[in-house]
Amino acid sequence: MAAPRSRVWRALAVLEPYCAVCDVSYVVDGEGSGRGTRFVCVPGQLAGDQRPREGAPRGEIVEWEPERVVATRLELTPETWTTRIELADAGDGGTRVTITLTHAPRRVRLADRFTRSALQRMVQQTVDGELDKLPAHVEQVTAG
Repeated sequence: MAAPRSRVWRALAVLEPYCAVCDVSYVVDGEGSGRGTRFVCVPGQLAGDQRPREGAPRGEIVEWEPERVVATRLELTPETWTTRIELADAGDGGTRVTITLTHAPRRVRLADRFTRSALQRMVQQTVDGELDKLPAHVEQVTAG
């Protein structure tokens, strides 16, 4: 990514109330960001004092090393998703971004064995999609 690590960090690790790139709103418990920060995420932009619906996905920042690593865990009813983003300096003042996405079902079923390859494809498509959005995320921080 042709941007300094500090800017990429702000674009990917700092939870803003609304992300126009992803069209997702975040409601953070407490102030600031860091390990242990809990949040709720919902599609779209919340209006005014609108609160997330009951049962909305809940998450937590589980790892936080400023400008280096952030990891979040998102709890959905049937599964848990963990996203780990690692940043490192790259040549010419750029930043290398590594995204690792982990999926864990809450209970293992026989049918899960048959869907494993489909799940792997979905995870790869998700990571590829997030990497494709990276320039827009960084531009959003630059513009804001």
